[in-house]
Order: sequence, then structure tokens, then C-alpha cells
Amino acid sequence: MPATSLEVENLSAGYGPTRVLEHVSFSVPAGARLAVLGRNGMGKTTLLATLAGQTKRYDGRIRLGSTDVTAIPSAARAHQGLGYVPQARCIFPTLTVQENLFVGLKGRPKTAIEEAYQMFPRLKERRRNLGNQLSGGEQQMLSTARSILGRPSVLLLDEPLEGLAPVICEELMAAFAELAKTGDMTILLVEQRIQSALEFADQVIILERGRLAWSGTPQALAQDHDAVERLLGVGGLH
Repeated sequence: MPATSLEVENLSAGYGPTRVLEHVSFSVPAGARLAVLGRNGMGKTTLLATLAGQTKRYDGRIRLGSTDVTAIPSAARAHQGLGYVPQARCIFPTLTVQENLFVGLKGRPKTAIEEAYQMFPRLKERRRNLGNQLSGGEQQMLSTARSILGRPSVLLLDEPLEGLAPVICEELMAAFAELAKTGDMTILLVEQRIQSALEFADQVIILERGRLAWSGTPQALAQDHDAVERLLGVGGLH
């Protein structure tokens, strides 16, 4: 499935009576890479969960390409090409690596899991290990690979580098960069490692208390020292 654009219009969402996102609007062209930044608790994870259909929506619209997915459940969004790698990873702990990958094939032949092994050779080495026998980095690779095997046109990545060793972070970011080069996926990345996110993305949005507070390019953000300090709480970017 080729990459598709993502359009979010006036989106308000949350959990039960608690509103987290308020009137968020942005668009991502097909094949582009968007970094979603902001301090902790500002709505980044809620945004991705809402795009995936896992929160309560109060207002607004979500479109994947020409398809309005606002009112359809999360499983149907996946069939429309939306891939979601949540912060919790959500692998099956009592299935092997290979069995976890089979779940992500979505009707494709089993031989297609070689794509995952090419991207993450470490998974091939661990293919007979159970999910709960993997390190945190290996679990993140497995969660990402399982989603990618479904060939999503829009991929949502929620803090994939959290708690991982620097060498694993480099390996994951290199894999994401290779995915982006193909142009086959539109990628949204939520990440606390700001520099890694900016090196990957070609667009940036910053959330502040559930609202869109800044949008532009990584280069523009690096020059906007006030926004960096006020919205991200850091002294500057390289």
C-alpha cells in the first residue's frame, strides 16, 4: 500500500470526561516524516492513540488520503492502512518472535517475515525466543517489525526509544530512516530525544497542554530559541 497523506482537523479528544486534546489541526503529505514534540503530559501519546481510534473523540475529523476514518473503529483504521506502535509495545509475551511476526502479516505469505529479519537481523537470531525473553530493545524491534509487515501507509511511532541503550536507539533510528527513504510510508514520530527526532523529521509540531503550539521545519525550530526553551524546556538545539 503506497504512502498516503494524513489530515487532522479541529481534533478534540480524551478519556471519558477528561479532555486532553483541544482543537488540534495539522496535515502531513504522503511520504513525509512528522516529529510530534512537547514536554511530558502535553498530549502527544493521546494524539497518536486518538489517530489509532483508541480514545474518546469529542470533535474534529481524521482523514487518511481521501478516506475519512473519523468514525470507524481502530481495527478498521488498520485495514485502511494505519499502523500503530504504542509506547507499551504490546507484543505477545508467550508467543515466539516468529509467531508474533506471523500475527502482523495480515494475509501476506509467511515468507514475508524475511522483510522483518532484513530490517532487524537481531530478531532472526531470536526468532525462537518468547516475547518475554527479549530485552526492551528487542521488544521494540519486534513491535515495530510486526506493524511494518502489514505494510501501513501511515505509521505512528510512540516514543520508540524510551529506556533503550544508545546503541539500540541508533539501530532503531537507522531502520526508521531506511523506511522513510522508500517513500512508502508517512511516519509520525513521538519522541523525547529531541535531537534524534529532528534529525529524522522533515516537519515538526509541538503540543502544549493539548493544543498545537508550534509547527514548522526542524531547521526553523532550531532557530526559534524562544519556542525551544518555552515549549520544550531545553536551552537550545544543535
